[in-house]
Amino acid sequence: MSNAQDIHHLIDQMAAELRERIRTDDRSVMIGIHTGGVWVAQELHRRLGMESPPGALDISFYRDDFTRIGINPQVKPSELPFSLDDRNIILVDDVLHTGRTIRAAMNELFDYGRPASILLAVLVERSGRELPVEAAVVGLHMDLGPDEHVKLNGPEPLSLGVRSTA
Repeated sequence: MSNAQDIHHLIDQMAAELRERIRTDDRSVMIGIHTGGVWVAQELHRRLGMESPPGALDISFYRDDFTRIGINPQVKPSELPFSLDDRNIILVDDVLHTGRTIRAAMNELFDYGRPASILLAVLVERSGRELPVEAAVVGLHMDLGPDEHVKLNGPEPLSLGVRSTA
């Protein structure tokens, strides 16, 4: 599964599931995690016809490995064009692996406000979790070895690439 048509089909399925799980009212907002999560969030947002514009979160300063690997050379400012207080957040990422990116994203979100709820939606959920993080909406489950990695490429066309570091 790697071509744009397959990925758009997964995003259609995710949007249908989100429609059943959430109310797309003025209290619900969508936030994508840079970079792949933003691309997926934009696609989901368009399909759901949400009122508030989508937000974007760059978690570079919230990563727990930032002192070991240094700052990402492509840090972008987070863009949250709405208050988070008492909002129902749909947090979107491309790949859920260890759970550390989601932990960092939630830390950053709470620095901006106190959401009523956070629902996690991911395009790909892969094996290898290190933290107790689970997505409510998942496009594709992948069982990958510790030396295998999956990455969303895009934005146009969106494609998934699996590679081995062994």
